[in-house]
Amino acid sequence: MNPSDPSRLLLDSPRIDRILRRMAHEILEKNQGPSGLYLVGILQGGEPLANRLADLIESFEGIRPPAGALDVTLYRDDLSGREALPLLRQSHLPLSIDGKKIVLVDDVLFTGRTVRAAMDFLVDFGRPARIMLAVLVDRGHRELPIRADFVGKNIPTAHEEKVLVDLAPGAESVTVVRPSLGDLHA
Repeated sequence: MNPSDPSRLLLDSPRIDRILRRMAHEILEKNQGPSGLYLVGILQGGEPLANRLADLIESFEGIRPPAGALDVTLYRDDLSGREALPLLRQSHLPLSIDGKKIVLVDDVLFTGRTVRAAMDFLVDFGRPARIMLAVLVDRGHRELPIRADFVGKNIPTAHEEKVLVDLAPGAESVTVVRPSLGDLHA
């Protein structure tokens, strides 16, 4: 790796595909099959991952679990600290969550605050039998006692680094970006 390059590629498209296949199998194993599963992606990065996992489960089992998406913006605990109004996106839960085994899906697990907001959202809309968490990347630095049940890759990072996930078809990647020296002193 070039020391002057502030970014490093951690996962490419073939590795992401292998990781998602493994995670889909782990989800099926832990839940004794697809019955009662409901995959819910946290917008923005979790939604395409939830749909991919649902597609993979269907390819393995012949049954596609429902997949939905949550915009947790209004459930976040940092809304008052933002200068600009947040961009709201539409949540989509095609079926009731009551009695379902929910698998919350997100691209990166960092402090745990987004996951907490997603759980608050879910319990406002019903009573799932269980909530599990699946993340493509766990980068550490938790501020809340939240742990993922299904982890694609644990990636130790410095607190100031950024983990960028690109899920564009054919160009998927996970990259860690270090701030430049100027950014650290700004």
